Amino acid sequence: MEYTDEQLDQIEKFASIYLKISDMAVILDIPAEVLRWDISQRETEVSQRYYRGKAASKVKLLQQEMLLAQVGSPLAVENAHRNLLDMEDDE
Repeated sequence: MEYTDEQLDQIEKFASIYLKISDMAVILDIPAEVLRWDISQRETEVSQRYYRGKAASKVKLLQQEMLLAQVGSPLAVENAHRNLLDMEDDE
């Protein structure tokens, strides 16, 4: 499916707030199966925009988690350690 620039912007924005694909599809008036399939095709612009929006918010969350860990939050320290292990597993 071809997506307009406006739809791509909305998909990136929706992904950044972790809106479910099925909800995005309702708002955009696109069949959920079509949107889900297009996002699963990593070379498509819609997939790249979806994952960019999702990753941008993940960065913000990880930064906040690290700040909390640095001031001694036990849960944040544990989560930061798990994030480090996940990062090393992905290398």
